[in-house]
Amino acid sequence: MNRRLAIAVLPLLLAVTGCTSGTADDDPAPRPAAAERPSPFRDCSTLSTAPTATSSGPGTATPASPGASPTASVTTGPTTRAAGGSVLPELTLSCFTGGAPVVLREVAGPAVINVWASWCPPCRKELPAFQRLSERATGKLQVIGVNSRDSRGGAQSIGEDFGVRFPILVDQGEALQRELKRNAIPLTLFVDGDGQVRHIDASGALDDTRLAELVRQHLGLAVPA
Repeated sequence: MNRRLAIAVLPLLLAVTGCTSGTADDDPAPRPAAAERPSPFRDCSTLSTAPTATSSGPGTATPASPGASPTASVTTGPTTRAAGGSVLPELTLSCFTGGAPVVLREVAGPAVINVWASWCPPCRKELPAFQRLSERATGKLQVIGVNSRDSRGGAQSIGEDFGVRFPILVDQGEALQRELKRNAIPLTLFVDGDGQVRHIDASGALDDTRLAELVRQHLGLAVPA
């Protein structure tokens, strides 16, 4: 009886909190010939170029009030503690669409970097919110994904199903997580215009409202929720 209860509760715990490492075998329904389909994700060629506002319409991000200044913090669950800003780890990752590898420290901020995998339920839950953020903050903020320890088919299928279009880097060896000393995903980094990591969030699946709040608080930008 207790064994049956534990088996039933485990998937719920994974959906609420983070996911530890999976493998390509965890892909629930890999699609055949994924490599033959065009990638849904944007290429990574512009990641080292700072975002430039192209319009001031309601869909673009605007700076927060003058009194608001980014603060550095680390979230490891329900609590947040202050911490000094730090530069991104010195890593070079490949781009899902191919092309030249990307030096992570050369990614131009402000940027929101989301570490995810197709086998992670809370990752799948929050990915559409990151896509909407990338659309609402065009010209002011880069949204970048880091696909961690995943199968190419699984990642591509999620991108196709959820309409994810922002650039995706590939980290099969969990190098970024190791550098950050984190072993669970989803994981989201908020990087300011000077390349400083102002906040690392590992509190679980983020929605539109929470994402907008974190961007305002840690990057000093106001985006529609």
